[in-house]
Amino acid sequence: MNRQSRPRLLLPPPPAPRIGPRPLPLHLLTHLATLWGSLSVLPLWKKGSLSWKPHLAEPASRLKASLDAAGPDAFARFEHALTAEAGRRHAAFLNGIESYRHHPYRRALPPPPEAWRRGSTRLLDYRTDAGADPAVPVLVIPSLVNRAYILDLTERRSLMRYFAARGLAPFLVDWDVPGPDERDFTLTDYVLDRLEPMLERVAALCGRPPVLVGYCMGGLLALPLAQRRPDSVAGLALLATPFDFAAGRAAVAPLLLALEPVLGAAIDRFGCLPVDMLQALFAALDPGLAARKFTAFAHLKPSSARARDFVALEDWANDGVPLAAAVARECLFDWYGTNAPARGAWQIDSRPVLPEEVRGPTLAVIPGHDRIVPAESALVLAERIAGARVKVVAGGHVGLLTGPRARTDVLAPLVRWIRRRYP
Repeated sequence: MNRQSRPRLLLPPPPAPRIGPRPLPLHLLTHLATLWGSLSVLPLWKKGSLSWKPHLAEPASRLKASLDAAGPDAFARFEHALTAEAGRRHAAFLNGIESYRHHPYRRALPPPPEAWRRGSTRLLDYRTDAGADPAVPVLVIPSLVNRAYILDLTERRSLMRYFAARGLAPFLVDWDVPGPDERDFTLTDYVLDRLEPMLERVAALCGRPPVLVGYCMGGLLALPLAQRRPDSVAGLALLATPFDFAAGRAAVAPLLLALEPVLGAAIDRFGCLPVDMLQALFAALDPGLAARKFTAFAHLKPSSARARDFVALEDWANDGVPLAAAVARECLFDWYGTNAPARGAWQIDSRPVLPEEVRGPTLAVIPGHDRIVPAESALVLAERIAGARVKVVAGGHVGLLTGPRARTDVLAPLVRWIRRRYP
């Protein structure tokens, strides 16, 4: 066969660039405003009319005196250096974003079988051998605002596969995007129409009540389930679960209530709280986080395990889920706005959700450096459940599950605690 007649090898097209980090315009504008804001105050500083925070006044005064003593051209050189540094930092941020958007990693874990489905909600069965001797059943409940696969992120970083490998019978609630059936859902609907039937399904498959493991908002949804169905729940584990929404974040409530007319109108207009609006609210908790993360990522070797782990986590973070309109109002304005759970005013099916009414064994795992759920907020919940055990661990909200010490500090102790529910 001559060279001209050989068939050409058709390679698959490269994957489309990612759209994140979301919302990308907000992250870019925030970084630019931070950098160029430093330049905008230089004329005021040169005139000596800039008011400093008390703890910065003395070093700022020393720096200005040093520049004045260096001669008339010193300030111009300083301005030039500051401008160059601002440009360098923004270029590094952009490089990190581009490296992320074109990274070859794509999540490709085999999906587990479904054990139950209603509407867009699925119950995923992670048991390694459904026909084996009865194992301890575990129903894992994630948040409604992010994809459930944070609990099954990669082969190495998967709470669900870790549970299964250690002989438990784990099931994961996958909420997915609200569809026509969930468009008008409230939190009561999610508990009564989804969680309670799934609880019964797991018990029927395994022959005994499961232990509930709730992560973040999923812990708050597990709480009324344990309160309403004490005989159907063998134990309750709460991972980074908020409850007192004023603890550690006193400034959030007045801001959200002030924004309620605008946010409420947007929720009504879209019929949900869109993903990018939700991501913008999360970004406001730490406006500089995106720049720090992606600038550091730009220096990683793309083929390294650290780079792949970063991309896997960022893909999940940017793969958000909109909240149904009524649920969004409950979470934003009742939870964060008026602190209804801590006040005893949050209700499921007209019944107040009261931690004091939870009687079963309870474990609260609380990250000590959580930007999403301050430790004070989670501690209040544990203190109000009689006999609850508290385990404070290092790390943050997501590192609790995916960080380098997650297995030793969180997963292994959690498995031991779960196993004790069925001695």
